[in-house]
Amino acid sequence: MRELSEQEIVRREKVDKIRKICNPYPERFEVNTELKDARNLADGTKNVSVAGRIVLMRKMGKLSFLTIRDIMGSIQISIKVDMVGEENYKFFKENFDLGDFIGATGEIFTTHTGEKTLRADSFVFLGKALKPLPDKFHGLVDSELCYRNRYVDLIMNEDTRDRFRKKYDFIKEIRRYLEDRNYIEVETPVLINKPSGALAKPFMSHHNALDIDVYLRIAPETYLKRAVIGGFNKVFEFARCFRNEGMDSTHLQDFTMLECYCSYYNYKDNMILIEDMLKTVIKKVFGTLILTLNGKEIDFSKKWETVSFRELIIKYIDIDINVYNTKEKLLEIIKQRGIELETDSDIGLLGFGNLVDLLYKKVARPMMIDPVFLVDHPISLSPLARANDNDKSLTDRFQLVINGAEIVNAYSELVDPIEQLKRLEEQAKLNSEGDEEAMVMDNDYIEAMEYGMPPISGWGMGIDRVMQVLTDVPNIKDNVLFPLLRPIDYKEN
Repeated sequence: MRELSEQEIVRREKVDKIRKICNPYPERFEVNTELKDARNLADGTKNVSVAGRIVLMRKMGKLSFLTIRDIMGSIQISIKVDMVGEENYKFFKENFDLGDFIGATGEIFTTHTGEKTLRADSFVFLGKALKPLPDKFHGLVDSELCYRNRYVDLIMNEDTRDRFRKKYDFIKEIRRYLEDRNYIEVETPVLINKPSGALAKPFMSHHNALDIDVYLRIAPETYLKRAVIGGFNKVFEFARCFRNEGMDSTHLQDFTMLECYCSYYNYKDNMILIEDMLKTVIKKVFGTLILTLNGKEIDFSKKWETVSFRELIIKYIDIDINVYNTKEKLLEIIKQRGIELETDSDIGLLGFGNLVDLLYKKVARPMMIDPVFLVDHPISLSPLARANDNDKSLTDRFQLVINGAEIVNAYSELVDPIEQLKRLEEQAKLNSEGDEEAMVMDNDYIEAMEYGMPPISGWGMGIDRVMQVLTDVPNIKDNVLFPLLRPIDYKEN
């Protein structure tokens, strides 16, 4: 049994005292005004009922002030003995602590210091906090504790509250932008028979009722395309995805992916859509198109540049992937140059496309600060993308890179089932030879494609990743409400 601190013991004793007067954990309270709205009410507005957690409190002789807060806002409350009565005022002074919940009803006024305040004529105890809040002057600053105790982080730190307000405003505005353009939001399976839709190592589980092995989806792509086959011309999903790969400051194994598909578009149409969508949404959420990221001011209102894989790698390392155009040739020049590529897999087992991708990530991507559309991906890196009509070794694909992070991945989709079968067979061969990120054969998807597909372009955007970039935080977990961590009592072996 954990030993209680002195403050925790006192708070538990207060619960017993409160029970003699009222329920310390009542059923409900009638709120008629949100905290964020109460501050905007005119002085003299009566019968305003608010509720929230007490985060500041000054108890005095016959007049006390407290501030209550939730994720969206806060307001000051004054409690005066001649407004609530001596007995109620004594109850307040003896039993309310920082962290407790209170409901209050009264009239709005502004103090002589300019603070919008609710003058309470009644109040209700709405919940006792048995643990004290951290020091109000320092809050919660240790990042590991912030991740483990996000609820305390939200209570104490305005920066955290602001980040998550922006994240969910960002999702709301993206959804509104797409729905205004006749996109339909759908749901696709999380448990699937085949790990498809992206190059990644999957999580596996077992379905007891069906007695089959299943995978957590790594992307919703092939199911959203099935929806297009069925007649959804414009479709999107905010999908929880799972990839059993390395963890670092920009990668998590479970994350939120927005994927979106439009019939009769190509990838260039989606470049136009993405640029306009992000400019529109960033302006609404942040109030400006000029943000300071990693110490550098970025003007999102400018026209975004387009550059090829080949141009970037030549620029930063002077290796021409059109010359070193096989796995063997590229691997040899990488070794000659002494370039250390970062991968969880055996580098000798990777295909040409994955080698090109790792090389670009090592030498070029960290240098890309302003928004850039990266195009001309090797076809072996994009098994679900349409081949370019003029160069069959490349795909009609782009990635949006901002501040060294890949924000959007988009294709002109492959809709030829015969070509798709050929590519999946090549991927399945790589997978059987040890490339755990290569895709496996998905005959059900091939069968769906054989019913016919229109021209399609689709894109995916990691919500946690884009918010990490736009809010300029060092770790992707800073924008995940409750990230997965090892248990505190975890011990290896």
